[in-house]
Amino acid sequence: MTLAFAATENGFELRIGATVLLRHDAVAPVIELGLGAADVDMHRGNFRMEDHLAERLPLDRYAVEGAVVQLWSSQKPEFAATAKIRIDGAKAWLEINSKHSEANRIWVHFPRDPSESIWGGGEQMSYLRLNGRRFPFWTSEPGVGRDKSTALTKIMDESGNAGGDYWTTNYPQPTWLSSAHYAVHSNCTHWSALDLSTDGVSTYECWTNQLSLEFFASDTLPELVGALSDRFGKPAPLPDWAIGGAIVGLKEGEASFARLEKYADAGVAISGLWCEDWVGIRQTSFGRRLFWDWQWNAARYPDLPAQIASLAERGIRFLGYVNPYIANDAAMFAEGSAAGYFALKLDSDDVALVDFGEFDCGVVDFTNPAACDWFADRVIGREMLDFGLSGWMADFGEYLPTDIRLLDGSDPMEAHNRWPVLWAKVNADAIARRGKTGETVFFMRAGFSGVQAHCPLLWAGDQCVDFSRHDGIGTTITAALSSGLLGNLVSHHDVGGYTSLHGNIRTEELLHRWIDLGAFTPVMRSHEGNRPDDNLQIDSTPELLAHFARMSQIHARLAPYVRHVLDQGQATGLPAQRPLFLHYDAPEYHAVQDQYLYGADLMVAPVIEAGVMGRDVIIPDEGWADLWSGKPLSPGTTWFDAPHGKPPVAYRLDSSFAWLFAELQREFG
Repeated sequence: MTLAFAATENGFELRIGATVLLRHDAVAPVIELGLGAADVDMHRGNFRMEDHLAERLPLDRYAVEGAVVQLWSSQKPEFAATAKIRIDGAKAWLEINSKHSEANRIWVHFPRDPSESIWGGGEQMSYLRLNGRRFPFWTSEPGVGRDKSTALTKIMDESGNAGGDYWTTNYPQPTWLSSAHYAVHSNCTHWSALDLSTDGVSTYECWTNQLSLEFFASDTLPELVGALSDRFGKPAPLPDWAIGGAIVGLKEGEASFARLEKYADAGVAISGLWCEDWVGIRQTSFGRRLFWDWQWNAARYPDLPAQIASLAERGIRFLGYVNPYIANDAAMFAEGSAAGYFALKLDSDDVALVDFGEFDCGVVDFTNPAACDWFADRVIGREMLDFGLSGWMADFGEYLPTDIRLLDGSDPMEAHNRWPVLWAKVNADAIARRGKTGETVFFMRAGFSGVQAHCPLLWAGDQCVDFSRHDGIGTTITAALSSGLLGNLVSHHDVGGYTSLHGNIRTEELLHRWIDLGAFTPVMRSHEGNRPDDNLQIDSTPELLAHFARMSQIHARLAPYVRHVLDQGQATGLPAQRPLFLHYDAPEYHAVQDQYLYGADLMVAPVIEAGVMGRDVIIPDEGWADLWSGKPLSPGTTWFDAPHGKPPVAYRLDSSFAWLFAELQREFG
């Protein structure tokens, strides 16, 4: 498909075939300008954003001069802007520049057919199909509960605005795709929002005085996803070890190694041991947290170098944890402060400290090239890679305050959304400098446009340890499907969930269901959660440990197929986990977010509700069979029994990996 721009009788429009992407006339102007002042309050990564709007006017008058449009308001002609359109085949660019000296808000209206479905928006947790709602784009803590009707969310809102909502996410991105085979991307990094709550129109709002939009068109949805992947870039591929078994998360200091042997004795296929507490522990009211100094804590892990070497001889990698903030009572804080590597207060040259919940930290200033080099070489390079780590959680990235001073003079309101991308680049650069690209893995929850090129593995953040609709196990599927449409090739999650507060603790049923889900994602990694002593762990009962062993073996056996899927992603930009509509472009699949295609040849429909032992699964066409029994399946909605250890999974009979799926039937069916 190609794009075309033309003047009309009463205005102008941008089209893709018969679909109108932009249309302007006096009755429905395409652009509005406004003057506003933001009121921003951050409490531990949770943001309250208010806009005090002084004026907002439609630019209802226009003059077309080739591909340049002059627009102004009939009410106040000084409210004016220039719009430049450039087209190159299946791609177009629209640049909007305000000509008003004080205007700092832009709205763009896009016509939308009632039949269109819209997806994207970054890593969305609650809704895959975005129609009918408004989605702000601002990286933050997603909140606990994320449902204003629940008691947990209300409690968390009362304690620091920490409950979240359906749209709050660690990884927003102002990019959206349409079932009409086009996509729109905004290059704005300021706060912005996509409003789809009004029928027939999509409105994009950005707190800026200039805006650049990109339009993509394609004949098919896979081609469109591939174009977006090309636009944002591809990261290094995952190494084989990361997809060949379970990464076991333990944080009990030296005792973690003895516990790992319990896993091994039970038959768990272990690819890695992840000990986020390798840097030490700080106990807070939230739970067991870490000491943010980013170097080996010998008191907690006295023999760690020898133990890492011993694990390596068995083919088991050791993983740790790091984030871009350093506690002000840590040794590295003094080093970084003396060198000027932290962001500063607005009114002094003192380091700006951020409250992370009963301890304060400095923000490493990634607009300072020397600070980036220091963190990449001194922190990640020397303390982690040279020490023997093969991977880590690169946490946070969402907390950049809006009232600090950065070395390059950036407006923190503009830099805030860019911060996760800068953080991802520091990690990728550190690995590249040690020649370990493609061998070492880091995983992130925070993101924004461009993180795709640096981060090889997303993780879905801190879900509650429950089945709740907006913050439980099911949100990890929505997260993978939404982010995957924007060029993020691989996603995974904490098996068992993370957040346990106000009496909300894991059940055996939840752990069983999460283990089943984890086996059918590219990386299977467990987590003990923020309050490990209050919650069931995988090794708490023989039944749980045996189940984890079984599913880790299945995960390891699937590695040849997963490698094929990941290699395909590197070539085409298609994610490992895909919504049905990506290969079966039909309206009835547009909102399906509780089952997914794992590559093109597996259909996975995890049980994500409590108290059920089966579920309905959509089989889109002929040629599928039940993974566990080999029974052929008819198209339509089919009921699957789902005991623990046999989640509903189907495979294509004509797959080149049918031999592998047949082996799984014989061994585990």
